[in-house]
Amino acid sequence: MSAADQNLFDGAVIAFDLDGTLVETAPDLVGALNTVLAEQALPGLPLASARSLVGHGARALLVRGFEVAGLTLTDEAAIGLVARFIEVYHDRIAEESRPYEGCLQALDLLRGHGARLVVCTNKLTWLSTALLDRLGMSDRFEAIIGADAAPAPKPDPRHVLHAIQVAGGTPDRAIMVGDSINDVASAQSAGVPAIVVPFGYTDIPAADLGAERLIHHYDQLVDAARDLLGRR
Repeated sequence: MSAADQNLFDGAVIAFDLDGTLVETAPDLVGALNTVLAEQALPGLPLASARSLVGHGARALLVRGFEVAGLTLTDEAAIGLVARFIEVYHDRIAEESRPYEGCLQALDLLRGHGARLVVCTNKLTWLSTALLDRLGMSDRFEAIIGADAAPAPKPDPRHVLHAIQVAGGTPDRAIMVGDSINDVASAQSAGVPAIVVPFGYTDIPAADLGAERLIHHYDQLVDAARDLLGRR
């Protein structure tokens, strides 16, 4: 590590979305969905068709499951089914979920350069912490900030700003890494550049999200972050 890198990264905050950015969580989320649907005597959804719904919350997954069966999920039924979904999901939270290739190495390099890392996710904080604990990743982050721990969830910029503040940084020396329009919109509204990955959960192609950088593998992250911080 060069002295220039040490100065560039030292104290800078890199904020990360969780689902579809740090960790491939769709198999366990869709698995939990299909368990709940089966309990309602409804057919399950294939992973491929439900994958793009991950990141929109449990209710969106359940609504889609009911739609496929030709039914409408009522507000009254949704309350209990969302609670059941969260219960089932927590029980299997890391059965199949895994960090993306190269992710852990990139996180360790950034920390080694002096960067402060924080999770900024619309997932509930306790579920996010449970997942990262099970995967042995939690201690790499200064904090894990779910939607319930922020003034408002992404795409509201206050989520990103709060995460950066809790990590001990400032927006002028921060970057957001994500996979969706919510990540890009919240970052840019907060005055923070965004890096996106193409392997996450979005209906919009990653190249069209308007981020400052698109990386295709985590081995490109450190260089992309170095470039953006240098420009700032």
